[in-house]
Amino acid sequence: MKKGFFFLFLLLVSFTAKASFILIPMDESTQQNHLKAYGITYWCLSKDYKASWLLNYRGGSFLLPDADEIRKECKIRGVSFEIISDGEENQILNEISSPSQNMESVILEKAPKIAVYTPKGKQPWDDAVTLVLTYAEIPFTPIYDEEVLSDQLLLYDWLHLHHEDFTGQYGKFYAAYKTTPWYIDQKRDSEALAAKLGYAKVSQEKGAVAKKIRDFVIGGGFMFAMCSATDSFDIALAADGVDICEAMFDGDPSESNYQSKLNYGNSFAFKNFTLERKPEVYEFSDIDMTIKRRIPMEKDYFTLMEFSAKWDPIPSMLCQNHTQLVKGFMGQTTAFDSALIKSNILVMGTCEFNGEARYIHGEKGKGMFTFFGGHDPEDFQHQVGDPPTVLDLHPNSPGYRLILNNVLFPAAKKKKLKT
Repeated sequence: MKKGFFFLFLLLVSFTAKASFILIPMDESTQQNHLKAYGITYWCLSKDYKASWLLNYRGGSFLLPDADEIRKECKIRGVSFEIISDGEENQILNEISSPSQNMESVILEKAPKIAVYTPKGKQPWDDAVTLVLTYAEIPFTPIYDEEVLSDQLLLYDWLHLHHEDFTGQYGKFYAAYKTTPWYIDQKRDSEALAAKLGYAKVSQEKGAVAKKIRDFVIGGGFMFAMCSATDSFDIALAADGVDICEAMFDGDPSESNYQSKLNYGNSFAFKNFTLERKPEVYEFSDIDMTIKRRIPMEKDYFTLMEFSAKWDPIPSMLCQNHTQLVKGFMGQTTAFDSALIKSNILVMGTCEFNGEARYIHGEKGKGMFTFFGGHDPEDFQHQVGDPPTVLDLHPNSPGYRLILNNVLFPAAKKKKLKT
């Protein structure tokens, strides 16, 4: 009889201690591939597994149910994971819930449908987001002007803007590249597309696209932009109905006094900016800090702000990382002049050397947007024609983690931003 109770006791102990969760640690010393860890979490959500994002716990770890296919997928993708029991999971959640800990457990509900606004024929390495989405094996749909103007954004939860020029000035590449075949082809193709869609000028067509994207965000969508897509988007909105393009871009001169006709109330993030009038200058406005910053490569870092995970889970999610100090990188739009950022915009990353903002977030209507300065987090000064970044050499990139934070955060149950 006693022997039977003893075996029953062992059986109960064994059942209680049974591994029932997978912890994907995201700290610096444990995780061998931070970027693919996001892909694993997205993959689990797409298969209707429950997932939790453990904010500020070991670098922003993920908690998944224990399943053979998840273990197998982690091994295939080279993602570090730990098997924990019910009791260990309870201990972790109790630690996180303590008022003394700046941590929070956020439930991830579903895999967001992702669209990337990018021209046809662009390679993944032309844009850091498509590069890392491809590397992390997170599916996305490329869309461009025709899809946006036909209201297909309604099919998606999250939109990334390729390094686009929404002002119709072809990226301000005129001075350096106006005689190159790729620039000539791009200009011709853009003009043909604008005409096909019923617009007399590329600037008018791009402005219409910018307004559709604006409406997508106001309606509850999530938008992420990097490099020149950030400031050129806001400029296009502020210049709605105003011709700011010179003759080499649209065939006729810009209208007089166009600077005074800008409506900053239309823009998402920036105010009181001054446009760069000279077409030969590789710059849209004084929003960008590239020319003004004068920071040597060895000192170019920015610091992520720390937020209350329990009270401000949204910026906390967007800033999850295994380090608060992130290596800087340049682009056509490298960083943002803090004096030109609207007061309702949350600055999440700043360079202490000069106070510039690198990483900002805001709300518009029912939706949200994030702007991230620079072109490629692992290529300090990316040039036209440079080879692609090989992310197998940078699987723990803090800068690329910030991009993937934005990809996953629309999956979370929303709480009101209190900052």
